[in-house]
Amino acid sequence: MSAPRPLSFGAPPSGERLARIHRSPNFADGVFVNPAGPGKPPRGPGPGLLRTMLRKADRVRRRPAGDVPVHPFTLSDLARPAVSGLRLTWMGHSSVLAEIDGHRVLFDPVWGERCSPFSFIGPRRVHPVPVPLAELGPLDAVVISHDHYDHLDLPTIRQLVRTGTRFAVPLGVGAHLERWGVPERQIAELDWNESVGVGGLTLTATPARHFCGRGLRNPQHTLWASWVVAGPEHRIYHSGDTGYFPGFAEIGERHGPFDATMIQIGAYSEFWPDIHMTPEEGLRTHLDLSGGTPEGTLLPIHWGTFNLAPHPWDEPGERTLAAAESVGVRVAVPPPGKPFEPDGELPVAPWWRAVAAPGPRAVPLPVPPAAATAPGEAGRRPDADVGAHPAGGTVPQPDGASA
Repeated sequence: MSAPRPLSFGAPPSGERLARIHRSPNFADGVFVNPAGPGKPPRGPGPGLLRTMLRKADRVRRRPAGDVPVHPFTLSDLARPAVSGLRLTWMGHSSVLAEIDGHRVLFDPVWGERCSPFSFIGPRRVHPVPVPLAELGPLDAVVISHDHYDHLDLPTIRQLVRTGTRFAVPLGVGAHLERWGVPERQIAELDWNESVGVGGLTLTATPARHFCGRGLRNPQHTLWASWVVAGPEHRIYHSGDTGYFPGFAEIGERHGPFDATMIQIGAYSEFWPDIHMTPEEGLRTHLDLSGGTPEGTLLPIHWGTFNLAPHPWDEPGERTLAAAESVGVRVAVPPPGKPFEPDGELPVAPWWRAVAAPGPRAVPLPVPPAAATAPGEAGRRPDADVGAHPAGGTVPQPDGASA
């Protein structure tokens, strides 16, 4: 008799949900497949990665040396409506509260202490949450990009379900939510390029290049996505987790222009180049989404909160600032919890320098040219990527071992 599946692992899709997955144009040969695009095959963990992760000098630089200056967020920050109609608050990692055209959308909320299936092991946050979830106020929608632990957090979801908010998730992820008590009527489960209306907003799941999984075996039966949220006056984009690929230009052409983009620029590594972007690739993505121009404002996400890769903790911020300056992109780098309006004065002070561990400052790299779409190139299976990501479906390591 097999042991019961831990609650934190969620549930595998079944029944009509699984049948819908099998009908998806993005599902082939038993798995969801990534969008087409060139790129080096990913490398799984090996001696090189282990040496990097365990080297003491590198381990010290993967965490802040002091307390991260979290903004003392209060409801008074949100009491006054945004002058421009659009305000963003980065809560850390990929969690962002977007106030857009009179509605409030929360992306990838992770309020848990660890991004892990267990409370005693796995990557632990390096700064507190800016505000208790119960004090965040009413939400119109919660948007989830994929089911990895640093984007889909069981304790957070179980708090949010009591609010009656709507959940917009990629195809297959609804099985996890239903097991955790979210009523089916509150779940909108979308394939790529499908949309749902929430109040006066349109939420659209768009392609991304990543993988999925929460258990010991990850059959790639839940989709990953980036998201477009469009209101009457404003449009925003959240990348979720993704490697760089040519499809960003098409997303921008179909759904832009964007007033703001929230793009993953952390947890990159040469060991998994196709599933996470470097800061320079994140800047390239912002340009692609805006038709090759530096229009709109970039909010870097997926950094500063959890230690998920070999690079120094402060490196994503440094490289993003340098890359943005080199191509003339407006970039906001607020400390966690500080609201800002993309159309107004942006927070640009490099707050991380005061608490980063000593070491050489990151060397800026050139922003790469836009990738050309390769006609007829087949989508790549994500199988080889699984296991190379400490917040994915494999059992995470203790603090200091993997992070």
